[in-house]
Amino acid sequence: MAPKTITIIGSLNTDLVTLTPRVPSGGETLTATSFSTGPGGKGANQAVACARLSRPNPRGTASPITQDVAVKMVGAVGADAFGTRLISGMKEDDIDTSGIRVVEGKSTGVAVILVEESSGENRILLSNGANHSLQPSDFLTPESLGTPLPDLIILQLEIPLDTVLQILETARKAGVDVLLNPAPAVKLPDHIYSAVTHLIVNESEAALLTSRSVSSVEASDFPWDTVTSEFLQKGVKNVIVTLGSKGAFFASSGQEKGDFVPAAKVKKVVDTTAAGDTFVGAYAVNVVRGNVDLGSVVRLACKAAGRTVEKEGAQSAIPWADEVD
Repeated sequence: MAPKTITIIGSLNTDLVTLTPRVPSGGETLTATSFSTGPGGKGANQAVACARLSRPNPRGTASPITQDVAVKMVGAVGADAFGTRLISGMKEDDIDTSGIRVVEGKSTGVAVILVEESSGENRILLSNGANHSLQPSDFLTPESLGTPLPDLIILQLEIPLDTVLQILETARKAGVDVLLNPAPAVKLPDHIYSAVTHLIVNESEAALLTSRSVSSVEASDFPWDTVTSEFLQKGVKNVIVTLGSKGAFFASSGQEKGDFVPAAKVKKVVDTTAAGDTFVGAYAVNVVRGNVDLGSVVRLACKAAGRTVEKEGAQSAIPWADEVD
């Protein structure tokens, strides 16, 4: 049987990561604990998460691995050393990179990431570079989504918004399921939500998209049903709100009310950088495999994200399937 295909259309960045005892105040200079560079970008991170969470670590087993999920990355990098390194790294994870274009005269996207050691929290400055060369005109036909059509498309908002909206419309017409992770969050037109099969947002994204304050949704007794029902009424089929160390809340169309899944137990939070992307990857893999129990899918995604926060880095922290199970 042919493997299920997940196509991620999104950003590829190089992460420049500085680990610091605490975040410096304005005008203050601190000595950092460490500095490193690594592959990143929400699109690329989610592609790596899909690839790794669909199979055990090939370096840890001598027996051949049967792949039932194929992962393809569509995006753009600059004609520079960062771009070359990103593509070769994705090939090592057995991701189809034929959809990644190399753009002359543009730099590869860069994310400058500050990680606070005491909390594991991160702050990110993004320079889009070649990621913004993906245009709506590139995605006008069903064939532009891939031949044959993918079983699931994953989108984020680190490529131009107009391009994301066009992909959603093209996918709707082609009957392709879409998982949208609207990060970094910006307001979206109401009509587009009916093209979204799976919407995965964190607390602050949920607040912005529904015109609420972040402080109101962070209240311990906040009724998440009110938020998920808004998205469901706009046409989204499944809504998942990730709540960090608390867990996740989910709801589906046709359900009377949503449900809560507690976070997986974590030894120590080291770095939260790619936890959300790992959650998306784990969720996507289980959905394309036909798991219709959304509670079970969300529970597995929470568990995978929990393994990620125990390690430093973005893609380097994303686990393989056998490291979660």
